[in-house]
Amino acid sequence: MSMTTIGIIGGGQLGRMLAMAAARLNFRTIILEPQADCPAAQVASRQIVAAYDDPAALEELATVCDVVTYEFENVPVSAAEALAQTVPVYPPPKALEAAQDRLVEKRFINDCGIPTARFHAVDSQADLEAALADFGGQGVLKTRRLGYDGKGQKVFRSASDSAEGAFAELGGVPLILESFVAFEREISVIAARATDGSVVSYDPAENVHRNGILHTSTVPASITDATASAAREAAEKILTTLGYVGVIGIEFFALSDGSLIANEMAPRVHNSGHWTEAACVISQFEQHIRAVAALPLGNADRHSDCVMRNLIGDDILALPDWLKRRDTLVHLYGKTESRPGRKMGHVTTLATTLAGK
Repeated sequence: MSMTTIGIIGGGQLGRMLAMAAARLNFRTIILEPQADCPAAQVASRQIVAAYDDPAALEELATVCDVVTYEFENVPVSAAEALAQTVPVYPPPKALEAAQDRLVEKRFINDCGIPTARFHAVDSQADLEAALADFGGQGVLKTRRLGYDGKGQKVFRSASDSAEGAFAELGGVPLILESFVAFEREISVIAARATDGSVVSYDPAENVHRNGILHTSTVPASITDATASAAREAAEKILTTLGYVGVIGIEFFALSDGSLIANEMAPRVHNSGHWTEAACVISQFEQHIRAVAALPLGNADRHSDCVMRNLIGDDILALPDWLKRRDTLVHLYGKTESRPGRKMGHVTTLATTLAGK
């Protein structure tokens, strides 16, 4: 292999796991992250401590790397575009553009022929009141940019919920109101596309969220083969339309009739795909490295049923118990301080003793 160095923008746990997967394939990794001694830098070859849009840092990253990828979708598009002038950037910058703005994202997914929840752009308090009237006083109000793990959202459960001041409450920034969806379960599919256009996808996972944060991902999901195939087909359509290279995570609502409503997409490795490192020969992290390094994609077949659990905040206190289990892979993220809502690690339990746990 002629390529030797992969740049990763972002130094969190996803960047950390990408760097670990890259090392197994004999690649060096360089992290661009403003926080010194970030989780990813602890296992990477080197860290450039600078802002994601720092011109000098971007120039250095492009000079010393053969390809650049990223671990989160809020990388400035301008930074990705600047890098792409001199070094391949995967996934492509237009994937960031599509995913960073929830309104743009919903329209893009619809243009791919994939249904989403109904939505309205909200640019003022008057827009919000009109949108709520159209949805019968119900819906989820979200910031169009930023916001994750339930942040930057406000839920209206009935017409009696007051919308007064809600636009200002979320910062007076462009918002989107999404209608409720009567779904049976939430699922996600992790898929990868290579530089040659080939696509592989993992089995869909069934996800449970608590307080807006992913709690568990269970595989297999309680869906029909037809629903699973539809999720994979939707993912491939999105990947192909974007000319994508790398791993993507796409979340869906599964309805009672087996049909799917796309919720959102993440142009990166995804929390709901962490189970792949325990239940597949090739994890989502290695799959991403293979894709961006122009290597053949690996086998995405699952060899075990499993459930992945996030360790959030003080969940880390149960670590001694998890370490005693013979059926569980433990993965910690190198974070020294536990805080409410902070992802400290995850555990994946294989099917041998799932019952009753």
